[in-house]
Formats: sequence, structure tokens, C-alpha cells
Amino acid sequence: MSDDTSRRRSGAARSEPPGPEGVLAAGLDLGSTGIKMLVVDARGTEVASGQVPTPWRAGRDGATEIDAPALLTAVRSLIDAIDRELARTTAESIGALAIAGMGETGMLVDRAGEAAAPGIAWFDPRGAEQARAFPEAVRREFAGRTGLPLGAQVTVAKLAWMRDEGLGLRGLRWLDLPEFVAASLGGDIALEYSLASRTGLLDQDTGEAWPLMLEVLGVERSFLPELRGGGTAWGRIDGTWGSRTSGALLTVAGHDHLVAAAASGTLGTGGYHVSFGTAEVLLRVLDAPLGFAARQRLADALINEVRHIEPGRHVLVAGAKTGLLLRRVLQSAGITDRAARDALDAEVMSLPFEGSLPPGAIEVAGARNDDGVLRLALHTDGATPAEIFGAVLRHSNDEIALLVQAMDREVAPATSATLTGGWAGMAAVRRARSRVLPSVRVSERAEETAYGAARIAHALLATDQRPAASAVRPDRASPRRQPLASTGETS
Repeated sequence: MSDDTSRRRSGAARSEPPGPEGVLAAGLDLGSTGIKMLVVDARGTEVASGQVPTPWRAGRDGATEIDAPALLTAVRSLIDAIDRELARTTAESIGALAIAGMGETGMLVDRAGEAAAPGIAWFDPRGAEQARAFPEAVRREFAGRTGLPLGAQVTVAKLAWMRDEGLGLRGLRWLDLPEFVAASLGGDIALEYSLASRTGLLDQDTGEAWPLMLEVLGVERSFLPELRGGGTAWGRIDGTWGSRTSGALLTVAGHDHLVAAAASGTLGTGGYHVSFGTAEVLLRVLDAPLGFAARQRLADALINEVRHIEPGRHVLVAGAKTGLLLRRVLQSAGITDRAARDALDAEVMSLPFEGSLPPGAIEVAGARNDDGVLRLALHTDGATPAEIFGAVLRHSNDEIALLVQAMDREVAPATSATLTGGWAGMAAVRRARSRVLPSVRVSERAEETAYGAARIAHALLATDQRPAASAVRPDRASPRRQPLASTGETS
């Protein structure tokens, strides 16, 4: 471990009360690219971390799904890998686990708690036709009610697509991916507010299901399980997931970007928290909702106003597909490892910000949040990977500037920005964002979401009055069912 890493880890979560001695807390981040797990000790110091690829299954025309067995196998392999890493240094048990993750994607479960279909990725284009075909009353009120722009990305569009493909929704229930994994680990079947806010099923003013949307989908109120705040008790992990986690307290932390913001301490209302992964997401925290009319105006700019993981607070969520485009540039250039990415970063930084080619030599499109298709037009020779990478960053700067302008029309302009996520490690990315965002600082922590979830688990463990996980016998773990398994496909 480097001295710099050691300093970061030893300074983690000092303001939090210590948890029980001899018990660890863990965070699980179900990300679009990878599933990460991070463990902290009783003082909040990071002691182990790991990652496995998110097991998507790709199909035609951008169709991307995740099967329940593949997802749970990946989670189990990660838990086992963390167990092996911890075994080298400690016999301490994991006393609490908090799960964060992507929004929009989830699983439909039947009455037995089994997954009835694969989960469709939030970036999968299916559902666009169904969204356009919703009744006029739904389309007119959608943004103002749900705080979301209506399009293929929202869960209700995917649900309508599955319904039209012959999957009967009546009698099923919806779980977002983190809630599905929590239930699979032995926890309760329940929804967390910030994740439910990503579905298009929730009325932001009432905090309850939107009756008209349920009616259009042909489902009852029971389609949505009980709604809970992030970080509240979700049950305990059952004994099938290993002795180190058996009986651990379980919670759903919430939507990944919000959990990352909690980790970095950038929850104030005066700044942006920029989570830069596959999607680039700008967050602005609100002390109260802005209301129906403002949500409609913001939706015109593809900006969400939804519920925060903190009770009573709301958040503006503005996004661009920057990370997806940058990843495709790397792939097209044959760059698959960190060393090659760092070399490209150095090449980009050796160029002027505007590049060395004539203006307009490289045209880029695709960063808008309802797009994600990288389109390049090269009008000259000399379009090296470094020139193209820089052009994509400039294009995404233009999209970010439009989002900032739209938010500034509704709330006071931000005075600072914190940049987090994997792409923040590139100097070229930091240079680009410093030109469009105010007073940019970069988080020192690479895995903000998993760390934020671990902090939430740590807080749950520190305040729980029940016996520590190490005192819970494995045969007392949740007996309700084995981990959920997929029973069918939709494509």
C-alpha cells in the first residue's frame, strides 16, 4: 500500500461513531461496468476491496440484459474474493452490508420471489416506441409528476416493452437491482426512495406510486413493494453466502451517484457533485422539491428532479453519455489497460485543449443523455486517438454547459464542483471540466460509491443495538428462500 493510499484510508469517516470492535462493515456497488465491494473496520478505515465485471449479455441493436443467475454468481464470486483477501489479515466478521447501484435497471419478481425476466440495462434502447405510445395524459404529466424526462431510459418504458412482448405484469413486483440483490441475500422485499425515483412509477410530490402510470401498465399498487429510506434496516444476510457475512445487517444505500456524493461529503446545496463513470452525472442537492412546473422545464433539458437518499431532500440529476463515448474511443484504438490509457492521456495533454488540427477537422456527436451513439466525422488526416479523445471531451463540454445553463435558470448557480469516478483520474478529463465547471476539485478516492455504501453500513452497525453479526448463528439466518433465480427471458 502506498503512503498516499494509507493516508486516504486512515482518514476515512473519522466523524462517524466507531462500530463494534471486531466487526467490519461493507459496501457493494452494482455499477454499469463493474460490481465493486469495499470493507471498512470499526474505525471506518478501508481494509479490503475488489471488483468483478458486470455480467451483461449483449444482443442486437444495442439490446443489453442481465440474467439473475449471472448477477448473483458475480456477487457471490466477489464476496468470496473479499473473504479470501480478509482471511490473510483478520478473522473479523462483516457485520453490515449496504448495497448501492445503478437506477432504472431491475428485476420483475413473482409471488415466490423468483425473477420473471432478465433485467434490461438503463442504456438499452428498447422501450422508446412504447414511451411515445403512452396516452397523451401520461406524456403531458410525466415529467411534472415523476421528475424524469420520458424516454427509453426510464423503467416504465422497459416495462411497457416487456408487456408488449407478452410478459404479463399483473401479479409481479418490481425491484431495482440493489433491492433485488438485497432480497437475494436474504433481506426484505422493499424499495428504496432514490432508486424508486428513477423508475417513472413514483409521484415526486406524494412519494407514492403514480396511479395513472400503474393503470396504463395494467398493474395494481402491489406492483411496488414497501418504500423505505436508504440506510434503514433491510434484514440480515442468510447463511448461504459464507460464514463471514452470515447474519450481517443488510440495507440498501440508494442510487449510486447519490451514495458517492455522500462518501465525498459534497452533499451541500452550493456545489456540483460530478460522478464520472459510464454516465457522467452532475448532482445539485435541494432542500425541498421545486414543484411540477419546474420539473417539466428541467425535463425539457433532460434533467431530473427526484428524491435524495437523505429524507426530505431532493436532487437535480443532469447527465451526459461522456464515459460511454470515451470508452468506445479507447476500444477503437485498442486501448484495454491502465498503462495504455495513461499514455494516451499524456498524448492528449501534450496537445492544446483545442487540438492541433484545423477547426472543424473532427466532428463529434452522441454525448447527449438520450443518445450515447458515438458518431465521428473526420475531415482531414492526422486524426490520431489523442486528437479524437480530445474532440470527444470538447463535445461533452458543450453538453455539460447546456445542462448547467438549464439548472441555473431554476436555482442559484453553483460555486464549486467535485469530480469523482474512474475518468477523473485522467488529466485530460480534469482539464476539460475545469473549463466548464466552477472551482473544480478532484476526489482522492477511486471507488466513491462502494466507499459511500460502506459508510452507510458502518453507520447502521454503529447504531444497531442487536447482537453483532459474529454472535448470530448461521442456522438462524433468513429461511425464506434460496437466492432468486431467473425463470424466463423476454427476447
